[in-house]
Amino acid sequence: MPLDRRQFLGSAAAVSATLATPMLARAQAAPNVVVIGGGAGGATAARYIANGSQGAINVTLVEPTRSYYTCFFSNLYLGGFREIDSLGHSYGTLAADYGINVVHDWAVDVDRQAKTVTLAGGASLSYDRLVLSPGIDFIEDSVPGWSLASQNAMPHAYKAGSQTELLKAQLANMREGGVFAMVAPPNPYRCPPGPYERVSMVAHMLKETNPTAKILIVDPKDKFSKQGLFEDGWQRHYNGMIERIGPDFGGANVSVDPSAMTVSIDGQVEQVDVCNVIPAMRAGRIAEIAGVTDGNWAPVSAYNLASRIDENVHVLGDAAAQGDMPKSGFSANSQAKVCANSIVADLAGGRAFPARFANTCWSLIDTNDGIKVGATYEATDEKIAKIDGFVSQVDEDAATREATYRESLGWYDAITEDMFGTA
Repeated sequence: MPLDRRQFLGSAAAVSATLATPMLARAQAAPNVVVIGGGAGGATAARYIANGSQGAINVTLVEPTRSYYTCFFSNLYLGGFREIDSLGHSYGTLAADYGINVVHDWAVDVDRQAKTVTLAGGASLSYDRLVLSPGIDFIEDSVPGWSLASQNAMPHAYKAGSQTELLKAQLANMREGGVFAMVAPPNPYRCPPGPYERVSMVAHMLKETNPTAKILIVDPKDKFSKQGLFEDGWQRHYNGMIERIGPDFGGANVSVDPSAMTVSIDGQVEQVDVCNVIPAMRAGRIAEIAGVTDGNWAPVSAYNLASRIDENVHVLGDAAAQGDMPKSGFSANSQAKVCANSIVADLAGGRAFPARFANTCWSLIDTNDGIKVGATYEATDEKIAKIDGFVSQVDEDAATREATYRESLGWYDAITEDMFGTA
C-alpha cells in the first residue's frame, strides 16, 4: 500500500500543535532565526519554527533559487519515470501561510560574534539563532582532471535541476552502442544508494533507446549501499550492460580528460561517450565561512543539531557530521524537526521533546522494482546513534517490490508537503 501522507505528517503535526504555546512577553521583541538553505533540512526547519512559535519568532529563510528541485527522485527523471517539473517546488506557501520572510539571495558571510549574516546583495540579517542547511559542495581535484569548470562536459548532476537535464540530454544523444561512464564518489557523500539507482535508471533508459550501449562504473569504494540488491537487479534486468570496476582493479586511481572525453583507470585510458563525474563532497561553503566545520563537515550535538563550535548555530542534513545517519533528504527532514523543537522551546517557551530520528532510502531498479533501506536513531552524548534497521531482501516477490515503489511515491508527496507546506 502507498505510504499514507497522514502517516508521515501525523506525528509532526502533533509536535507542531504542542509547540504552539509560546510564552514570550508581548512587550519583548521577537527573537530572530535565520535559516540558510531551502532544502529538506532548511525549509522544514523554517516551517516548523514558524508554525511552532505561532509568530513569537521571526523566521527568515535565505535560499538563492526560486524553484527548488529535489535531488531525491531526480534519478527517476533520468529513467523516464518522472517529469522535471514534478521535482520543482516553490516557497510561496511558506511566505504566505506561515509568515516566513523568504529571501532569494546568497549568504556570503557569517559574523558569529555580531550574530549577523551578510547577503550577496549587500543586506545584513541579525539572528538569535542561525540554522545552516546548505547541502553539499564538491572537493576540487578529488577527481584529477575534473573541476566545476568541467561540469557541462562531464556533469555531476548531484545538485538537481539544470545539471540533471543536461545529463539526460547527453544520454539521449549518445551514439548507438556508446559507453556511459560514472565516476562514483568516496564516502561519505549525499544519498549513499544514489549513484547506483542512477546506474539503474540510465540502464532502463538505454535498454529502451540504445540497447547495445554499455555502462562503466569506476568506484573507489570496496562496497556500497544495497549492493547485493542492486547487483541482483542489474543481472535480472540489464544482464551484460553494466560493469563495475572497484578499488582492487584500479577504481581508486582515476583521472578524466573532459576535452578528450576519456577516463583513465589505473593508467589505462578508456574512450567514453558520456561521463557522469560525482566528486568527493564536503559541507556547503557557507558552513566553512561560518567557521563551524572541522575538516569537510560540521560536527553537531545529537540532541538539537547545535554546532559543537557555537551553540547558537545549528547545522542540518548533508552538511552535518552527526553520527550514524546517512546524508539523505529523509534524514535532513527528521533532523530539522528535532532542531526546530529545540529552538522553539528555547526562544518561545514551547515544550521540548526527546530527540528521535528516522530515515528510509528508497531506490528504483526497473519498472515497479523498488527496494529500500532504513533505520531509527537516538541521541547520545557522542552522536546520533542507530537503534535498529531494515533492508529489502534479494528474494522478494514482484508484489512486494511494487508495493515498495508505491510507498516511495507516497513518501515523496508527504515530505515535499512537509517541507513546503503544500502538496
